[in-house]
Amino acid sequence: MSRTLSVAAVQFEMRPVADFAEFAGQVTTLVDQTEGAQVTVFPELFTESLFTIDPDWRSDPVSALGRIADYTDDYRALFADLARSRGQTILAGSHLVRGPGDSLLNVAHLFTPAGEMYTHEKTHIFPAEAEWGTAEGDTLEPIDLGNVTVGIAICYEAEVPEVSTVLSRRGAELILSPSYTFTEAGFYRVRHCLAARCIENQVYAVHAPVTGRLGSPLSPGWARASVLGPCDTGFPADGVLIEAPQNVESVIHATLDLDALAENRRSGAATTFHDRQRRAGLYRNSFHEDLLPAP
Repeated sequence: MSRTLSVAAVQFEMRPVADFAEFAGQVTTLVDQTEGAQVTVFPELFTESLFTIDPDWRSDPVSALGRIADYTDDYRALFADLARSRGQTILAGSHLVRGPGDSLLNVAHLFTPAGEMYTHEKTHIFPAEAEWGTAEGDTLEPIDLGNVTVGIAICYEAEVPEVSTVLSRRGAELILSPSYTFTEAGFYRVRHCLAARCIENQVYAVHAPVTGRLGSPLSPGWARASVLGPCDTGFPADGVLIEAPQNVESVIHATLDLDALAENRRSGAATTFHDRQRRAGLYRNSFHEDLLPAP
């Protein structure tokens, strides 16, 4: 029998909530729709909904967004319980947590049915995030879940080829990409780049973006969740296994054939995963120090 993995991507609609319980109810309703998935992915910073608990949120500056970090313990407890009770691995998107000093970190949280919690701090901050006082993480490590090894690339990280290259070279077969893009153009930057990462590394990807138009100071979300793979024989010609309707809260499911992916790396029409390593010397010799950006 082939090695397969069932996945789900949640396209979460941010909307005003009166308290954390209302937010948790929306999350739980969506998790109910992921039944059967072994790995479920929520979007980046979908916890911004918690910003609206303050009655005066519409008049607050974007720099106040960090107060959603006050709900970190509740957020972690909610998803730890859901992962354990549903027997699923859940990437609970990402959430702002407090870092050293007055900094914030955009941190993805992955919860397993066994009660483990893995975190990944976003390593490449989108320029607009700097307005929130968000710092960058410094670690790229895949996570071995036993039946599959996954890497996490949060939104803008998908646009930086080196992130997925490092993760795939270290064993990732599946890239989990929670995102939050403010415009249609921003969405397609992430989507097209993530598709490119699947082709050049011969991996699968789950793209879970956030939608919703809460209004100032919270930016709108433009979304069409998808599950992507290589563009080759045995896969959809466009690499899209499934995608969600545009900007509508929804859940999509797909089953990934991991053995077919491994075979594609060996004998596909475009064996880019190995071919990129074959010419590593060329890249090193061509990438002179004078081409590198100043520190």
